Amino acid sequence: MTKWVYTFGDGNAEGRAGDRELLGGKGANLAEMCSLGLPVPPGFTITTAACNWYYAGGRAYPAELTAQVEAALAEIGRIAGRRFGDPASLLLVSVRSGARASMPGMMDTVLNLGLNDETVEALARESGDQRFAWDSYRRFIQMYSDVVLGLDHEVFEEILEDEKARLGYELDTEFTADQWKQIIALYKARISEELDRDFPQDPQEQLWGAIGAVFSSWMNARAITYRRLHDIPESWGTAVNVQAMVFGNMGDTSATGVAFTRNPSTGEKALYGEFLVNAQGEDVVAGIRTPQNITEKARINAGSDRPSLQKLMPEAFAAFTAICERLERHYRDMQDLEFTIERGKLWMLQTRSGKRTAKAALKIAVDMANEGLITRQEAVARIDPASLDQLLHPTIDPKAKREVIGHGLPASPGAATGEIVFSSAEAEDARKAGRKVILVRVETSPEDIHGMHAAEGILTTRGGMTSHAAVVARGMGKPCVSGAGTLRVDTRAGTLVAAGQTLGKGDVVTIDGGTGQVLKGRVAMLQPELSGDFAAIMQWADTARRMKVRANAETPADARMARSFGAEGIGLCRTEHMFFDGDRIVAMREMILAADEAGRRAALAKLLPMQRSDFVELFEIMAGLPVTIRLLDPPLHEFLPKTDAEIAEVAGVLGVSADTLRHRTEALHEFNPMLGHRGCRLAVSYPEIAEMQARAIFEAAIEAAERTGSPVVPEIMVPLVGLKTELDFVKARIDAVAAEVMKEAGAEIEYLTGTMIELPRAALMAGEIAEAAEFFSFGTNDLTQTTIGISRDDAGRFLTQYVDKGIFVTDPFVSLDVEGVGQLIEIAADRGRATRPAVKLGICGEHGGDAPSIHFCEKTGLDYVSASPYRVPIARLAAAQAALKRG
Repeated sequence: MTKWVYTFGDGNAEGRAGDRELLGGKGANLAEMCSLGLPVPPGFTITTAACNWYYAGGRAYPAELTAQVEAALAEIGRIAGRRFGDPASLLLVSVRSGARASMPGMMDTVLNLGLNDETVEALARESGDQRFAWDSYRRFIQMYSDVVLGLDHEVFEEILEDEKARLGYELDTEFTADQWKQIIALYKARISEELDRDFPQDPQEQLWGAIGAVFSSWMNARAITYRRLHDIPESWGTAVNVQAMVFGNMGDTSATGVAFTRNPSTGEKALYGEFLVNAQGEDVVAGIRTPQNITEKARINAGSDRPSLQKLMPEAFAAFTAICERLERHYRDMQDLEFTIERGKLWMLQTRSGKRTAKAALKIAVDMANEGLITRQEAVARIDPASLDQLLHPTIDPKAKREVIGHGLPASPGAATGEIVFSSAEAEDARKAGRKVILVRVETSPEDIHGMHAAEGILTTRGGMTSHAAVVARGMGKPCVSGAGTLRVDTRAGTLVAAGQTLGKGDVVTIDGGTGQVLKGRVAMLQPELSGDFAAIMQWADTARRMKVRANAETPADARMARSFGAEGIGLCRTEHMFFDGDRIVAMREMILAADEAGRRAALAKLLPMQRSDFVELFEIMAGLPVTIRLLDPPLHEFLPKTDAEIAEVAGVLGVSADTLRHRTEALHEFNPMLGHRGCRLAVSYPEIAEMQARAIFEAAIEAAERTGSPVVPEIMVPLVGLKTELDFVKARIDAVAAEVMKEAGAEIEYLTGTMIELPRAALMAGEIAEAAEFFSFGTNDLTQTTIGISRDDAGRFLTQYVDKGIFVTDPFVSLDVEGVGQLIEIAADRGRATRPAVKLGICGEHGGDAPSIHFCEKTGLDYVSASPYRVPIARLAAAQAALKRG
């Protein structure tokens, strides 16, 4: 018989931390804490396998599940000395989701389950607190109706706000027991009115409704979006955790809170978190009440006059700090903890590896390595390469003038500028239109995840450092300022009132997630630098990796940025990008319009000194490091004007008639230019273009070597080769020019000639092509297009659907199609090495900055990857992790 349910409690557990695939992260860690003897309310976990069965069986449960759940409930009751559904010995439970990977706020939770019109009276008698009992019942109705019955929580919030206004209250804690009874009557009436059914009173019906709702939440819109953004497979499923309730809302000696063993924003080794007295867990993260600091130091730093947990409940605080230290040592990582204090007794409800900013991840990894808790190699392996993006973007210039219009909590570091929008839909529309926005909300909810992803940053007027907005923004690497209570947001009117000023949709603001400041208008930013913990991790990574990391760069600014980020050369210099400025585009167009070879050579002579000076500067910046220069690749029509107005203007500059220019443009038109007259095909038709570029390269190499004293070994790359005869033809021209330049200069030049493998035929014929090519650079953008038969420029219309429907696991233009495109790369590498064992192999498409693709490159034995300058550190770290994984 399949085991679907695993119990824990009273120091014993059927699972352990290593069972997260089966029990989910929450269930596995509850079992582990229980086995460690920590105070954990008893409970049980329904496995992720049951979730997969549920969906495979048309939302039905396995036959054995009911009996196993009943037995587990009885075991909880035995440990707690209570019985589920029995008013004489009342056991209430919570029902929570728990996937293998942490997905904060994405799925559903129900607290106080088992309450009804009868058991609420029993809870009141047993606790001796009528107000607590009826508050717990209204919370349960509100949560259960939202999660299970599908009645939006805002329906109940409206009733609550109306009653607060009528009674002149500001806080929920001001309601009396009798007033809660009246509010519950209003809640139940609204449920009957909206759903045409009464609120369920049978505890068993409540329990199975909640279990089904948690399983169903695995496929809700926000969970699907979160999984897509974080590459979490649908097949993982979620577990369900059912646990005996403990109450943080049982008066002034009770509390609930969330904490991290180290600061998740900065990485500082200090207990960090928030709590609320007389509250339940959802109150802390929902941002409805502003929470208090856990430590006295944090309270002082925050300038709060509300007492810390350390001051208010010193015994519970001491027990909690001891548990925090123990769990961090046990898991050897920063922990994210949830706890409840019920009448002075501490209970642990969750531990997991805490989500953190990239800055914090680096500091925590470096500090733990220096503390001897983990090794340097483990520190390198713990950093998500993609998360480094958070540190590779501008911050506000300290010298910039700041017009501060508000201040909140520094919930997620970094700075962002954008137009104000008040809804997630507006944020998404703006992103599609190419506009940068700041999402401004009173508070965010899980339904806002798509808008948060679309926005440059998030600003909320409610919520603390562990609110939904803060946690999700940190995970996304988005700047966030939360709890900016001095601001007033009216989403209906579309206004933000700040410092006496009224701003509307479209007005520009800047947020500083490092200080919590909200600024009016655009503010000057500073470029990032690699230093401190970042530099330490990069140094340890460089020691561990085998592959070199180059940059895709053709401008001096990009080349310098790449070097500052640790690039070990240029893996792709796209020479066509050098032809679009000022005099260059004029000369380029003259060359295209020329009637014969003599005319083309005359125009190319004007381009020669410009190309040469470009290459000299790149060679000097790279100071002897390899530079791979791709000969002209795009079709010629890309350099010509398109509209009648542009044609008329350009014709005037060139001194030709508009008709002449139009006819030439039309003659160059292609139905499928990506597979048309481009790459090496241009060099075959117009060898004088390749000859000019080769001369510029060789003359620049000699000049740069003389200036720097470092020998320059240029790598000349011929694009879009499909046949060895194409490469032979172009290489003969390159070699002839090299001989001419060396003779003229009286100097020897060492150089390599190779090709870009971007056609399936080139990959299959790599053994033959390697007879002429001294290096291969895999152009995975075009190789993906030509292998799968999908245009990257047009695929955006349907690729998202392919990923959503599981046809592609990920977008193949973002992460390499290892099975298809990857197989061609392996074939080309093997056949190329068989012909030329020392052939140099690299990758220069966008995949060169993607961690999973880099792991494939390491496995295939490529010599280097090349990425955009800002992704060089990501590639360095991913290459190190790939090498460590490979062993």
